[in-house]
Amino acid sequence: MARLHRNVKEGTHLSRDRIVENAIAVADAEGLDAVTIRRLAQEHQVTGMALYRHFQDKEGLLDAIAEKLLADVTLPEINSQPWYEQMTELLSQFLAALRPHPDLAALVLTRILLSEPGLTLAERVLVLLDDAGFPTELAAEIASYALSSLVALVTTKPGVSANNPDPELRDAAIRQKKASLTSLSPVRYPNLIEAADALSCCSNEDSYYALGVDLVVAGIRGTKYLSKA
Repeated sequence: MARLHRNVKEGTHLSRDRIVENAIAVADAEGLDAVTIRRLAQEHQVTGMALYRHFQDKEGLLDAIAEKLLADVTLPEINSQPWYEQMTELLSQFLAALRPHPDLAALVLTRILLSEPGLTLAERVLVLLDDAGFPTELAAEIASYALSSLVALVTTKPGVSANNPDPELRDAAIRQKKASLTSLSPVRYPNLIEAADALSCCSNEDSYYALGVDLVVAGIRGTKYLSKA
């Protein structure tokens, strides 16, 4: 009890960063629903009030988690490569930061412009789109679309289930999905049956994400509004 009182009073063993890191670990292991103020307080052996010294409420904690994910994005140095090659590298780094946290990735969707790391990322995307020749308003729309698409790529990866963070439950869900697809009528859905494995589980994550980035960048390059290459 003395230790608990010391943590709450002095806060020497309870930092904002530690709480956020622990929240991310809990979410990765058990899903976002498992992240509560009460649960984190128990993890750190303090009262809930000790956490409220760092976060006004759970929404503030979620903001901090999103900020940490965005801070983990390694921004490539600006160089002389064509804008689309730099965009490919930038979006790949964005994905690399989100890939380990499929249950948390969606948090950044509405929070990119709420923290310094997110603002820095958004600014870099807009710089590259400006180099490509897009007008400001259109560049903003494209930036939003591109980042949102990649978040969706993480949260909807075949085999990922936010409701089944447990490996056994997740594997069972994958088997059930595959069985459902392979039981379809071969006359009406031959292609779905043939693609059952790929639609049920991602066999090569690197290829999956690389393709997603390529599709986004190719879409930007192919837009009819592009004024210069």
